[in-house]
Amino acid sequence: MRAPAGPIALCALTAALLSGCTGKNATTDGTSGPLLRTLGDGNHILRVEDRIPAPTIRGVTLDGDSLDVRSLRGKVVVLNFWASWCAPCRAESPNLVKVATDNASNGVTFVGVNFKDDRGSARRFDDVHAVPYPSLFDQPGVILTRFRTLVPQQPPSTVLIDRSGRIAGIFRGGVTETELSGPVQALAAESA
Repeated sequence: MRAPAGPIALCALTAALLSGCTGKNATTDGTSGPLLRTLGDGNHILRVEDRIPAPTIRGVTLDGDSLDVRSLRGKVVVLNFWASWCAPCRAESPNLVKVATDNASNGVTFVGVNFKDDRGSARRFDDVHAVPYPSLFDQPGVILTRFRTLVPQQPPSTVLIDRSGRIAGIFRGGVTETELSGPVQALAAESA
């Protein structure tokens, strides 16, 4: 008879399962989005020559408005994947709000992507945290799958998109104001 797995082995297995696909190349989810390549573990700010076009990011916001991130071309877009039930999302929210407010006049806009959540809980989260930017409501997580080799398939994660619509940075897990401010300001200083 085999001995039961210990707590460390179970934690390692759970982390591996939650981390999503980590292969060298990924296929699209059936949309016309680009093939995204794995950048490795951790947080990344990409050199201009290494940036790839962001996939299609569009839908309906929590307030019922249509939003297509392509319409924001020319601005730096900070795309944050979150859910109201996610404790790290609650912890990072004041940091995102602060960086969004501090950089709005620099051509930086934030867009949330709320997934695996219900609309009422997500709207209450935005109200409680005084979130000043829109969030796409993506209950099934379709938008998230377009980033599957770059972004873990559980929240929170943040993707930076440069003024030309290319993926320029990735933060896996909760982000602090200090971690986010510098890269956002550096991207804001770039020309399109």
